[in-house]
Amino acid sequence: MLIEASTLKGFKVAATDGSVGTVTDFLFDDESWTLRWIIVDTGTWLSGRKVLLPVSVLGHPDTSARSFPVRLTMASVKDSPAIDTHKPVSRQHEERMYSYYNMTPYWGNGFYMGGYGGWTADMSDVHYADSRRRQDALDAKRHQGDEPHLRSIDVVTGYNLQATDGSIGHVEGFLIDDTDWTIRFLTVDTKNWWPGKHVLISPRSAKDILWAESLVDLDIDRQTVKDSPAYDPSVPVDAAFEARMARHYIPDATHGAAS
Repeated sequence: MLIEASTLKGFKVAATDGSVGTVTDFLFDDESWTLRWIIVDTGTWLSGRKVLLPVSVLGHPDTSARSFPVRLTMASVKDSPAIDTHKPVSRQHEERMYSYYNMTPYWGNGFYMGGYGGWTADMSDVHYADSRRRQDALDAKRHQGDEPHLRSIDVVTGYNLQATDGSIGHVEGFLIDDTDWTIRFLTVDTKNWWPGKHVLISPRSAKDILWAESLVDLDIDRQTVKDSPAYDPSVPVDAAFEARMARHYIPDATHGAAS
C-alpha cells in the first residue's frame, strides 16, 4: 500500500507496553530511497526528547486509530542512545544505534551483532568508557570519507525540482510503500510552471539532492514530465497506474521485461 508520508506525522507510536510519543519525521537513504529511521517526539514522557527508531521495528500503521505499532518496549526506547535531530546523523551514530538494538545495519557489514558497543556485565564504568572512546576513534577513522546519505523527509519537502532544461516545481510529498518502506514516488506541485497540474516523479529520475541549494536535480526534461500520466492526489495509486508510469519514464526497461 502506498501512503503519503505527511499523513503519518502525528501518529501515536505504540510500544508493546505503552505509548512512547508521536511521529515527527522520517530519515531516508538518498542512494536507495528507502526509509531508515523514524523520528519520535516523546513529549512529556521523556521531557520532549526525540528518539530514533529503525523502520525494521515498525508494524503497519493503523490509519483509523492514527497509531504506529513498534516491536519495542518503553524501557528500550527510553535507554536508547541520545541523538541531536538538528544535526546530520553520521554513519558512526547509526552503527551505535544498531548495536544498541542488536540489529544488523542495513548496509550489511554485520559489524555489530551483540550488545551495546562491546559492554559486558563484568566491565567497570571506567573500563567501559575507555573502551567506548577507543571504539569511537576507530569508527571515526573507518568512516572518515563517508558521505552522509540520510535525508529528512520534512526538510526535503518543499525543495525545488530541476529538470535538465529548467525548473518544474517543488517537492510536495512522498509516496511510500508500507511493505518495504521504499519511496516509490515524489509528488510534485508544478503550479509555478504548469498551473493546476500535479505529477509523480520516480526517485530513479533524481541525480542528486543539493542541500545548499534546496534542490533535487533530475535527469529528465520538462516535456517528459509534462507528458506523464495525470495524477489525482484524491485517487489511490494502484498497480495499473504504477505500470503506466514505468512505461512512460523507462520504456526500454518495461519493453525488455515484457519480452
